[in-house]
Amino acid sequence: MMTWMLAWPAGAASVRHDHPIIGIWRITLPDGLCTETYRIRADGTSLVFSNEEVAESTFTVADKPDKNGFYKEVDTIVKDNGKRDCSGEITKPGQPVTNYLQFHPSGNLFVMCVDPNLERCIGPFIRVRGLDI
Repeated sequence: MMTWMLAWPAGAASVRHDHPIIGIWRITLPDGLCTETYRIRADGTSLVFSNEEVAESTFTVADKPDKNGFYKEVDTIVKDNGKRDCSGEITKPGQPVTNYLQFHPSGNLFVMCVDPNLERCIGPFIRVRGLDI
């Protein structure tokens, strides 16, 4: 009898298939000169395209929002091509980053915040329909 084991990348955890974070998201920076695309998968991994950067990460995200509507998310870049992102920076893999996500009731927009409030956020991230993740 053969037993199969599914190995998750370090830090990744599966996310329920109908979690609002699953899908493809885009954000265009305020100057309009750069767009980032996030492919967020239910296996707890994501692929990010930002300017010349291509990065892979693992993440965990709360299954349900807190009482104020924020989902706590911890993301760790595990692989990066070493090129500059939209902010002009080169991302170093390995450092976990905690953010708080709040989704619009439509499920087609969210903001990413430093704390579980709307004081220091970026967004909106806009859902991209019709592309495979």
